[in-house]
Amino acid sequence: MRDGLGAPPRRSASRFSGGIGRTVAPWRANTVPYVSIMIGSLFPVFFLAPLMPILPPTGFMMLLAWRIMRPGFLPLWIGVPLGAFDDLFSGQPFGSGILLWSICMIVLEMIEARFPWRGFWQDWFTAGIALVIYITAAMVMSGATLSLPLFLAAVPQIVLAILLYPVLSRLVAWLDRYRLARARRVG
Repeated sequence: MRDGLGAPPRRSASRFSGGIGRTVAPWRANTVPYVSIMIGSLFPVFFLAPLMPILPPTGFMMLLAWRIMRPGFLPLWIGVPLGAFDDLFSGQPFGSGILLWSICMIVLEMIEARFPWRGFWQDWFTAGIALVIYITAAMVMSGATLSLPLFLAAVPQIVLAILLYPVLSRLVAWLDRYRLARARRVG
C-alpha cells in the first residue's frame, strides 16, 4: 500500500529499531559490553586441558572486538578492572592480565590515532597480531620458559584464536545492536 505521494511505506531497518516515543535502556547501553567481556573471561575455564587451555582467551578477544568495533567507547583504563577479573579466573599470575590488557588498550588507541580508517581485513590482521603477542606474553608471564615444544603446543590455540576472531566480532556486532535497541514505549 502506498501513501498519497506514491512512495512505498517505510519499513523498519532492523528488528532492533524503535520509533517515536522509544528510548534506549540505559542499563543495557552501559552494561552489555562489560558483561560480555567478563563472560568471555569465564568461558575458557570450562575447557581446560592438562597442559594448557584448549580455548583461546575469549575475554581478551571480546575486549579486542569491542575496542576495534567501537573505537573510543571503552575508556583506556578499563584494561585494569577487566584484566584483574580475567586474572582471577584464567589461572595467570595476578597482574598479568592487568598489564597486558592495559598495554593492548594503549596500543590500539595509538593505532586508531594513526589509521582512523580501516576495513575488515585490517581489523582481523590487527587482532591476529595482538592475539599472538598476548598468548606468547601470557606464557612468559606465567613463569614458563619459552621453548620450541611449548610454543608448538600453543600454536593450535593461537590459530583457533585468529580463526575465531571474526565469529566473536560478529557476536559483538549483534550485542552492540542489542545494546542500542530501543526499549518499550515510554509513557
